[in-house]
Order: sequence, then C-alpha cells, then structure tokens
Amino acid sequence: MRTIPPSEMPVNADGSVFHLHLKPEQLADRVVMVGDPERVNAIAAYFDTQECEVSSREFHTVTGTYRGKRLTALSHGIGGDNIDIVMNELDALANIDFGTRTVKSDFRQLSIVRIGTSGGLQPEVSVGTYVAAGHAIGFDGVLYFYKDTERVRDAAFEAELLRQLDWQIKGLTPYVIPADPSMLAQIARTDILHGVTIAANGFYGAQGRQLRLPVADPSLNSKITAFRYDSRRITNFEMESAALAGLSALTGHRALTVCCIIAGRTDKSMNTDYKSLMNGLIEKVLDRI
Repeated sequence: MRTIPPSEMPVNADGSVFHLHLKPEQLADRVVMVGDPERVNAIAAYFDTQECEVSSREFHTVTGTYRGKRLTALSHGIGGDNIDIVMNELDALANIDFGTRTVKSDFRQLSIVRIGTSGGLQPEVSVGTYVAAGHAIGFDGVLYFYKDTERVRDAAFEAELLRQLDWQIKGLTPYVIPADPSMLAQIARTDILHGVTIAANGFYGAQGRQLRLPVADPSLNSKITAFRYDSRRITNFEMESAALAGLSALTGHRALTVCCIIAGRTDKSMNTDYKSLMNGLIEKVLDRI
C-alpha cells in the first residue's frame, strides 16, 4: 500500500488539510459549494445548528445541520484551479487516513452541489433562470493532468464541439463531462433547466469579452450559441462546473453545478441585484441535497 509523502499531501500541525484547514471529522457527507466566501454565511443562516466555522484564504467553511441533515457549506474561490485544490482535499478528508497517509479501505462518497452565478447563452435562458449543468464543457484544461479521463468524458460530444465551433484556440482542447445522473434527478428535478454549461478558464477573453485586448476568435460566442448536438444547446458560461464534474467522476463522488443566470450574453443584459434570486436557489438545493 502506497504511503503518500508530505510533499504530495501537506497536513497542517493541527491535523487539518493544507489549504482548506479542515479536519476529517469536520466534513459532512453533503457539501454545498459556492465561489464567494461571504455566500457561505448566506447558506449557514439557514442551518438549525452550527458545529464549526473555518476560514483560510478564499476557503470559508461552516458545517452544521439543516432539517436533520448534516451539511458542509464551503467556498472555493474563482476558477477551475481552485476546484482542483478543493476536490482533492475534500476527497483526502473523506478517503485518506491522515495518520498513516494511506487510502482507507472503505470508500466514503460525498454528494456535492455547487451553486453559482452565470451568463445565459440562449435567448430563452434569461436572467433569473436556474440552470443545472447536465453536461459541463471544460475550456480550462484542468482534467488533462489526470490519467484515464476518457472513462468519464463524452468523446462524441467533444468531437462535434470541435467540428461545429471550428475550434481555433491553439494549445487548448475542450472536454465534456456528463453530470452524475442520480444527482441531476435529485437536485434539478423538473423545475431547474437541464442545460449544457461551459466552464471557461477566465472571465474576460475566455468568455469572449473584449475590453482593450482583442480575442483570438471573435466569432466563438456566436458559434457556441448556434451549436446543436443530440437536441442539446449550450445554455450558459461560468468557470468551475467542468473541473468539478470531472474530478468528482474520477474520484467516485456525486456532484452537480446549478447556476442562477444573472447576465444575458445574447441580449447584453445584466442583473447585479440578484441576492433574492440566489436565495431561492440556495433554498431549493438545501431542501433537495
């Protein structure tokens, strides 16, 4: 059995995992993730009890109970690189013995829902719509650093994506991860749109926004909007869904990203006052996770 060296899995002096500063006993089996550390407080406000609160950098965690369910609310910051940190450390907390630095014989599965904000890419995906990432498209490259990703990716979807988008971004190839079907059914049900979500590796150029810098393919967003595959359309842009879906699938956890649309990329609309909309989505997720 392999012993994981300290350089591969740093553990703090208090027995907590390096970045999240969480100890194994502080992690619930149900995890609600958000980008903004302050949004953890909005989730924890619904809890009936709170047993711990931990903050480290952009990672803010509260574990407690909601209607009899033990939950962990956790912020991950912005981007797929942060998801790489969070997912590996959550899996370590659940499935690695910190004392022996070996993988536990009994696998502990986590159920994870990430709640985010997003930009809609279709006229019908208007501001205020809730969208679940039935498929997540990675424009981030995170998954390619891991072995055997083919077993969790949709190769046919990827090939059609490259063809229809006439892919011109050199050095980066999109990947596609289907959502865990049981998680999609449990959380999205029939009142949250089952969409196709792009996870970009940036907010500006990677999502076709132009300020002072021109983008490599100015027509990419229009090609994305026109894309059709197996009756599916690409519904929205965000920055974390694909890394979460891919790493969760590889490690055996159940995960789903659900987003509130706060910007209409086709009609150029934007809603910066979306707190009530986000609270509605938080309530749905807490009730269903």
